[in-house]
Amino acid sequence: MQQILSVPSQLGALLKAARKEAGISQVRLAERLGISQSRMSHMELNPGSLSLEQLLAIFGVLGLEMVVGSKRPAPTGSKAPSPEW
Repeated sequence: MQQILSVPSQLGALLKAARKEAGISQVRLAERLGISQSRMSHMELNPGSLSLEQLLAIFGVLGLEMVVGSKRPAPTGSKAPSPEW
């Protein structure tokens, strides 16, 4: 799986899709992270509540990694999206 995240709201869907692709339920993922299933659900629905440490822990369990790179320049005349924060 390779996904580009541009805005925070995309993270929840990515986490859910990666979890399902790995065949792991919210309950099992929560157990492996040492948290409750309701907290795991909250993290997927409200990814802005995640700390970097929590995000990397989830990525570790799901076999994901984070790669950071420069954005491609926007085509001339287009307006870059505003951050959602």
